[in-house]
Amino acid sequence: MSKKEQPIEMITPPNMLRVKVGGRVGPIDEAAIARAEAALDDMKEVFADWLETEVQKLEAAAKRVMTEGLEGEAGLELFSRAHDLRGMGTTYKFPIITRMAGSLSKLIESEEKRAIAPAKLALAHTGAIRAALRQDIRDEKNPVGRALAIELETQVLELVAEFEDQPMARAG
Repeated sequence: MSKKEQPIEMITPPNMLRVKVGGRVGPIDEAAIARAEAALDDMKEVFADWLETEVQKLEAAAKRVMTEGLEGEAGLELFSRAHDLRGMGTTYKFPIITRMAGSLSKLIESEEKRAIAPAKLALAHTGAIRAALRQDIRDEKNPVGRALAIELETQVLELVAEFEDQPMARAG
């Protein structure tokens, strides 16, 4: 046989994923899930304390923004605190705080946006987050919380749209 006529050799590598994962998943342990949910319910008070601490950090950053403005370290700190709350709100049973913190994060997520964002709008987000926690407004089922979140998001979307329409924003 010439080199062109040699038979093709097929190599099938072993399936190591099955060995590492370990085969089929067993039945779901409903009792374990119930225990985990009960443990989370027991932690509600702790969640409230943790969330309070995070909102206080957000308010401290907002206080700096009132004196220093959104540009520079104060604005970056406010963004960092809002970003943290965006990730924690739902976990701590306050999805409305996740929504409001997400809107604030979008408003001030970049140096360019912080340069044009009105500090008053950023501070309004901080006040809304505090009000949600103080009034135990947890989600969009509360009409006041829903209306407030929608208004904040609408203002942010309008500002972001203006920013994106600017020629320098697109070039940078």
